[in-house]
Amino acid sequence: MAGQTIDHAFTATQAIGAASDPTYAGALSFMRRRLTKDVAGSDVTVWGIPFDASVSNRPGTRFGPQALRRASAIFDNDPQYPFHADLFEALGVVDYGDCLLDYRLPERAHLAMRTEAEALLAKTGFLLTLGGDHSITFPLLQAHAAKHGPLSLVHFDAHQDTWPLATDTHGRPRVDHGSFVSAALRESLIDPESSIQIGIRTHAPETGGIEILHGYEVEDLSSSAIAERIAARVGGRRCYLTFDIDCLDVAFAPGTGTPVAGGPSSAKMLAVLRQLGKLDIVGADLVEVSPPYDHADMTAVAGATIAMYVLGLLAEKKTR
Repeated sequence: MAGQTIDHAFTATQAIGAASDPTYAGALSFMRRRLTKDVAGSDVTVWGIPFDASVSNRPGTRFGPQALRRASAIFDNDPQYPFHADLFEALGVVDYGDCLLDYRLPERAHLAMRTEAEALLAKTGFLLTLGGDHSITFPLLQAHAAKHGPLSLVHFDAHQDTWPLATDTHGRPRVDHGSFVSAALRESLIDPESSIQIGIRTHAPETGGIEILHGYEVEDLSSSAIAERIAARVGGRRCYLTFDIDCLDVAFAPGTGTPVAGGPSSAKMLAVLRQLGKLDIVGADLVEVSPPYDHADMTAVAGATIAMYVLGLLAEKKTR
């Protein structure tokens, strides 16, 4: 045990370097990264948005960030599979904690998310967000588009989330987890001609011009073929990756608000993600993990692994 420490989340003095905490103990942060509100100079900032006031079915995703951090402790200090490396040798990653939201005023939540995201993006290289319901992607896209311009959307989901935008009592668009894509299209935050949705297994009135890979197509195609379709659609454009955990079949992700049968396995979608290293991903989120409906943390483990793969792609890109 010489030279080892515990509670790396607050004993670490820098953003790089592996932790030595036991898997079963120690202060929790995402992958044991240093907890800090000072993100200046970090390559990646991980943060949580504990919000579920915009769901149409089962709530519980406000507990998603906690569950994802807890599940990420399973990633011990060996080289992370399948990247053959300690992701944090060169990639400086910190955990900022969570976005502060007033649960009494949910109508103000999206503005608070956007404001904080913009402040973080001014200081860090990349924002990896743990949700939270899928409506949080709308303010995140606002913040990222403010920095990078309109983006291509790489959207893993069972749902298109292109339902019509309703309005509130003041005539303002009411964005929920089933209409955030419609809102993003309305504000020209994303370019539909270079955007793609993967795993769709429900119908919505509109596509918005976004290419769709339906669930049955994902079933028939290899992971390599799916990755090729994504790369061909996006090309060299800057893109934002959003992964709704209900993209996975309910057998692999029961802990979610709107589960849909007939989806792909976690193994297949992880194999797709592994092959997206050539994309210019400028931001990402993992949403819709609802721990009250999970079993043995299986959904949280799948979600944490997806988030880890995003970090793996970024680490590889930095060390090329």
